Amino acid sequence: MDPILNLVAQNIPEPFREPAAEILTKVIGSQCSTLTASCLKLAISKALGSGIVAASSIVKVPQILSILSAGSGAGISLLSYLLETTSFLISLAYNFRNGFPFSTYGETVFMCIQNLVITLLILHFGRKAGLGAGVLALFASAGYALFNSNYIPHDLLSTLQLLTIPISLGSKIPQILTNARNGSTGQLSAFAVFNYLAGSLARLYTTLTEVDDPLIFWGFLLSTGLNIVLASQVLMYWGKKGDASKAKKRQ
Repeated sequence: MDPILNLVAQNIPEPFREPAAEILTKVIGSQCSTLTASCLKLAISKALGSGIVAASSIVKVPQILSILSAGSGAGISLLSYLLETTSFLISLAYNFRNGFPFSTYGETVFMCIQNLVITLLILHFGRKAGLGAGVLALFASAGYALFNSNYIPHDLLSTLQLLTIPISLGSKIPQILTNARNGSTGQLSAFAVFNYLAGSLARLYTTLTEVDDPLIFWGFLLSTGLNIVLASQVLMYWGKKGDASKAKKRQ
């Protein structure tokens, strides 16, 4: 990619070079005081990261609306959401405490909030609303501990971040199996699935560009693989209702 970006940087018209460099320097920093391939690469990463964070604020809203409209969480794996939220919470604390740019992980804030809403809705429509308060209290306590170095030192947090890889992968497997058993994706939002896939692909680029951390990169890479499987299931089962009665019984 560097040769292409070098070619672009070298062929920016002279009247635009200085203004562009000034704007990028203000937005990104001294790395862009001159227009080079590394500057353009960082600019692309920042733009992608900001776009991911912005899109994440609504990415699961269609899923929430789908559950509310159907009055059911049929076909949606509660275990998947519990595991995914756990993974997000650990990653959020790890990135924050390591001082990584917000644009490289900011979506986890919005994803955690939306996941909790979806979890509570699944419990509510599954007639297990009483568990909701316990779930909220558990995640609030975990979050407090994760962000406090007095409770969880950095070495332990790094170990937990390593564990997010199997947790994140495990969070998608129950949903994949649920889809396969039901022969449909139930109330699973296609919009959320495909946007999640696009976001995870973009995150591979932003992580390679801005975050020198193999734990985070491999987590995104493996997660992207399972997101591809979920997206394939959405296409495979498109328009199929499957066995709705079985799906409701599993809530």
